Amino acid sequence: MTDAAHEAAAGSDAPRGPQPPLFTWEFATDPYPAYAWLREHAPVQRTELPSGVEAWLVTRYADARQALADQRLSKNPANHAGSAHAKGRTGIPGERSADLMTHLLNIDPPDHTRLRRLVAKAFTPRTVAEFEPRVRELTDRLIDAFEAKGSADLIHEFAFPLPIYAICDLLGVPREDQDDFRDWAGMMIRHGGGPRGGVARSVKKMRAYLAELIHRKREDLGDDLISNLIRAGDHGEHLTENEAAAMAFILLFAGFETTVNLIGNGVYALLRNPGQRARLQQALADGDPDGLLATGVEELLRYDGPVELATWRYATEALTLGGQDIAAGDPVLVVLAAADRDPERFQDADSLDLGRRDNQHLGYGHGIHYCLGAPLARLEARTALAALLTRLPDLRLAEDPADLRWRGGLIMRGLRTLPVEFGDART
Repeated sequence: MTDAAHEAAAGSDAPRGPQPPLFTWEFATDPYPAYAWLREHAPVQRTELPSGVEAWLVTRYADARQALADQRLSKNPANHAGSAHAKGRTGIPGERSADLMTHLLNIDPPDHTRLRRLVAKAFTPRTVAEFEPRVRELTDRLIDAFEAKGSADLIHEFAFPLPIYAICDLLGVPREDQDDFRDWAGMMIRHGGGPRGGVARSVKKMRAYLAELIHRKREDLGDDLISNLIRAGDHGEHLTENEAAAMAFILLFAGFETTVNLIGNGVYALLRNPGQRARLQQALADGDPDGLLATGVEELLRYDGPVELATWRYATEALTLGGQDIAAGDPVLVVLAAADRDPERFQDADSLDLGRRDNQHLGYGHGIHYCLGAPLARLEARTALAALLTRLPDLRLAEDPADLRWRGGLIMRGLRTLPVEFGDART
């Protein structure tokens, strides 16, 4: 929406009329009116998803924050089996034991505590700060590749490769193999997480490569995350090779797609809100004395963040949330995008304000499953936005916003493409 539309929405009454449809292509383009209706009329609602699975959608900020921290809501898909509403349907990622990899997104304490502790040191502020020169180098190299053309697809030529190469470096994937990862990840991000065809082959190749890389690194340990996971396992931390491979896989996949969407959604929001974009460009030209770049990234995470719904949770016992009784085994989906536009928590919630200070958004979750890679994603987003707005000051959309398409799927929210022009380019 434009600035004027946001101002009108912020000043309007609560949404009336029938519930807007969910999970259509129109909904994917702009889900926020439907989420506003749910917050007002059915803040915790049982909904049938496109897969046929029924789940509770949680849309108010207070309820969402409570649910994210409630340890009665398990991350382990095995806890879905007891639901009286499951009806024998599939459709929940990792639901079948044959497909299950043990990683941070589908386990609970104490295993979650153990695995998170092993990998957390790779994402400390100090470690991430040491990685900043490499992120800047990657950013400049990618812009160099298309700057002279006067146009680019910022998703596939910039927002997508930047985090892929960065997370590969962090894991310790050799530079000569990183283009293979770019191809495999590209298949997954273009076609979603479906179980068949090229996506399944890409997942299989990536898993096999990571397992083989772990074997190789045992003979030649380096200063990278995979090597450190191996060292931890060798020093009594009880990390199996399967756990190490699964951990590397989920860090790669989660670590790149969220950042692709953060950069893509963020640039798009700035281009659609020229006043805020000019404000940030001026701040960068002045040396950013008030830290507008940092607060701006937080606001972009709140306003149109990369993760629309938090990953699946399952009630381990009967509980009440937002006035609704949830049965043991029921799936629960916390709608981060809805919670972060809740006017009960955020003033002018539908408006983009890069200087927003009181901004405890849920864009990276809350509680023990708070996104481990958030510091790296923030670094990549700050670096990417600063470089784009400084080096390409007249950056502009090259396509009507109505013609842009958003990727389908429940969890992630992001554009398929983001065509832009700059310099003397003309359509």
